[in-house]
Amino acid sequence: MFKKEKNTVRGNSFEYTGLRDVTILRLFVLPTIILLLVINIFPLFWSLYLSFTRYSVYKRGTPIWIGVGNYVKLLTDSNYWAQFSTTAYYVIIVVAVELILGFLLAFLLHQKFKARSFYITMLAVPMMMSPALVGITWKYIFNPSWGIVNWLFRLGQLDWISNPKINLYSTMIVDIWMWTPFVMLLSVAGLSAVPEYLYEAAEIDRASGWFKFWNITLPISAPLLIIALIFRTMEAFKTFDIPMSLTGVGAISPKLVALRLYDLAFYRWDTGLSCAMAYIILFIVLAVTNLYIRYLNKLRK
Repeated sequence: MFKKEKNTVRGNSFEYTGLRDVTILRLFVLPTIILLLVINIFPLFWSLYLSFTRYSVYKRGTPIWIGVGNYVKLLTDSNYWAQFSTTAYYVIIVVAVELILGFLLAFLLHQKFKARSFYITMLAVPMMMSPALVGITWKYIFNPSWGIVNWLFRLGQLDWISNPKINLYSTMIVDIWMWTPFVMLLSVAGLSAVPEYLYEAAEIDRASGWFKFWNITLPISAPLLIIALIFRTMEAFKTFDIPMSLTGVGAISPKLVALRLYDLAFYRWDTGLSCAMAYIILFIVLAVTNLYIRYLNKLRK
């Protein structure tokens, strides 16, 4: 596979013969790349095949080919459409609030003041925590009997966890609290990329603060905002750890597709149907991401 190579290094008292650095790099890196490709590609194609079959990994039978039956069942069932609608509503609200709050925080932190780095680090702590740990922590905070939220806002025994009409919004609050710092950090990087001479030129022309924001700050920082939007949309659509830690899977859980997918795969053991649902989610995320990337390319041009 590799040609035999020989390099000789002569010194005052020794001679070294060995392989070139590029060849050594290939020897160590290629097996790792091949292993990663096998680990990632095989489950991808195997699950795609199972999505066209009637199969349960629990029963350990032979997959029965049914074509697009699983996809037709999912796309014609009103219950699944309701869950996709709820997830879309969740994604729109969560991502929009995170973008607005994250950019506002970045705009405030972009000003020069003492302990600026300290505040940025402290605000970034939530996104460094495990989502499962965050969900469990907020489960205690939202506790209807002795949770601090009900006590602080004098809400009585409001049930943030078990009430299906409310726990979707409690999940949103936790998601926003955890991932707004991610948008903030990207926004800080975007604001730092704006050249100061543009602001100086605008001040010479007596431009208003709104004019400078709309025509200088926002257009230059927009590409990083779009990148934040892409990542947060993908992750929000697949959100699982936070609602799972807050409510678990069942009748009281929020009607999110990730929880429904988990229920199909590991409670009902309907492997074929769950694989089809996973690929529907994948296609939706790819379609939305493609729209964002096209808009990002237009901004760069």
